[in-house]
Amino acid sequence: MKQAMSAFDLRAIAHELQAHLGAWVKKSYMPHYEQVVLRFNPKDADAFDLVIVRGRRISTSTRDRPMPMSPPPFAMLLRKQLGNARLIAVEQVAFDRLLRLTFTTKGGDRHLVIECFGEGNVILLDEEQTIIQPLTHATYRDRTLKRGEPYLPPPPAQDPDELDVDALASILADSDRNLASTLGGQVNLGGRLANAVCDAAGIEPGLDAAAADATTVHAALRGLLDRLEEERAGHLVLKEDAPEAPTDGALDAYLMEHVEEATPVLLPDHEGRTTLAFSGMLHAIDAWWGGHDSDALLRRELEQVNAAAPGRGHSTDVERLERRLAQQEKALGGFHAKVEKQQALGHAIQEHWTHVDGLLAQTREAVERTGWDAVIAALKGIPWIRSADPAERTIRCVLPNEDGEPGQQEVTLHLDETVHQNAQRLFSAARKQKDKSSGAVAALETTRTELERAKKKEAKQQASGQVVRVKRSKRLWFEHHRWTMLANGRLMVGGRDAKGNDAIVKKHLKGDDRYLHADLHGAPSCAMQSQRGFTVDERPPAYLPEGMPAFRLSDRIDAGPITEEDLEHGAQLALCWSRAWGSGGGHGTVYSVKPAQVSKTAQTGEFVGAGAFIVRGQRQWFKDLDLRLGVVLVAINGVPLLMGTTPKQAEALGGRWAIISGGRTKKETAANRIAKATGLSVDDILPVLPGPIDIVEDHHLFSALQRGEPAGASTAED
Repeated sequence: MKQAMSAFDLRAIAHELQAHLGAWVKKSYMPHYEQVVLRFNPKDADAFDLVIVRGRRISTSTRDRPMPMSPPPFAMLLRKQLGNARLIAVEQVAFDRLLRLTFTTKGGDRHLVIECFGEGNVILLDEEQTIIQPLTHATYRDRTLKRGEPYLPPPPAQDPDELDVDALASILADSDRNLASTLGGQVNLGGRLANAVCDAAGIEPGLDAAAADATTVHAALRGLLDRLEEERAGHLVLKEDAPEAPTDGALDAYLMEHVEEATPVLLPDHEGRTTLAFSGMLHAIDAWWGGHDSDALLRRELEQVNAAAPGRGHSTDVERLERRLAQQEKALGGFHAKVEKQQALGHAIQEHWTHVDGLLAQTREAVERTGWDAVIAALKGIPWIRSADPAERTIRCVLPNEDGEPGQQEVTLHLDETVHQNAQRLFSAARKQKDKSSGAVAALETTRTELERAKKKEAKQQASGQVVRVKRSKRLWFEHHRWTMLANGRLMVGGRDAKGNDAIVKKHLKGDDRYLHADLHGAPSCAMQSQRGFTVDERPPAYLPEGMPAFRLSDRIDAGPITEEDLEHGAQLALCWSRAWGSGGGHGTVYSVKPAQVSKTAQTGEFVGAGAFIVRGQRQWFKDLDLRLGVVLVAINGVPLLMGTTPKQAEALGGRWAIISGGRTKKETAANRIAKATGLSVDDILPVLPGPIDIVEDHHLFSALQRGEPAGASTAED
């Protein structure tokens, strides 16, 4: 699958972006470390995003895309430098994979250079072509990408658009390769375009370049470049085994799986392939990668979760100590190996006393007679000496093997020391290294003791029915909100306060999601996600109790469109999360609308406060909803958590669960009972409980699980 863009693709991209000259930069974002997004506001058109994926692709999009609450430093710099800037020029530098966007600002012109080769980069320049800031600092043989340095593009490549017949004829005549190789390399077309030019010219690609007719080849080349100028199209080429495109709205997933490449012009080797046509390359790339790129923020959050430990993201005490023990054992092994090597070299010097003494004497004499420069120059012809260091007055020499020939052992000798002193220096270094290792041995024994203690504690917790508490540096992103998992794995989140409500609507409500709100003042804004959710964890961590439902957070699940059953279950949760819980009632009403119906824009004379929104249009009502909540112990990404859900879903998940309703037991008291029975932290339990409760049904969530008793067995309440 072709993922990186060619110079030919970027030529088409540059042409298309020139249609947006005059557009104003509204804001800059970085939802992921690999992605820079510039939001443009054209004068007579809808706003759009210019999406730059470092080293991969460039596209324009109008998709909803969540953005981080706190922009990274590079995004903040772009906002400062390009805020309200106007795009005045777009150019491809030569025929390279490099675009330059020029903006006019109050502080002078600014240039944004997009390098699409190698790992890629995005570099902001001032009007003097000095680097203000690169996305990634880099140093190459002939240029440095660093703040304050003058920007130097890579050495210019041949631009085939500037070749006339005579220049092309000169290149062909001087080449000793075939036509396709010459066009691909010296004319900078690459293999595929070179073959396309040969095909259009009716010339065999393997013909010697010097024998080809330059006029015919130039006409074919000119025809290909003219097509690029005139057609202004984009095509997605599907894989040969691709099925028919779906009609049920799952086009993003289909294209991600079955597209092989995007191209601005169909070439001869595309004949017979299934293709999809678009109005331009920018639109074609967005159709292919737009769904993936719009979920960049969620991917970044998942990567941060998984950063603490590969594949898991969080650590128990046992896992942490096992990793420390492995590192200490490896380091101690390195100490021992170094000691043994130094001792072996010391003994080898003593065994070859005469040989070493001769090397030292001859080298000293040569240095005194001719100087270091002459000695170093003469070393190339001496197999016994590898190198010399005049500053340290040392030589790196080879010791003989059993046959008296240069062997494998190499040792550094000091010219100002005798053979005995050189050997003793190595023995002394070995002793010091051995003394250092004694501290490492003590630390290793301490870790082993702590590990044994942690294993016993973990076994005791498991025997008592408590989960192993997982240490983590930060919470999962959805834990900052109210959250739940519906029956098909779909995620629903709701705000905890006014700020949370704003975040839910602005960052986590888009596309085919649904907005839910209890018919009560101050109720949380809730977003039912159409694509985000949870999948079954096929490899749950060993520290999880048997029978605990385990899931992994996913940015794209195969749950299909949101159903009426999903909405009804979500509405019940939205009601439980509202102030209806403590009102003393047993039922309530919730409505649902599409994201487009939710707005922060008020009518003239109205005011919309923080956390509040205007809902326009027809609402779907859910009435007489049961005001009971299911709470169940689950593991998300290996972390044991308490989740609030519907009673039906809690029972379906099984394990340790309960059904609660509004009541007289303080939530703090209830949280302490759950913590004592399960081992969870009270701080992880309190946010799940809506308020004071009564326990309707308990399946070992509020009571300890006895040894040998299956999870899920019901317990009686006093």
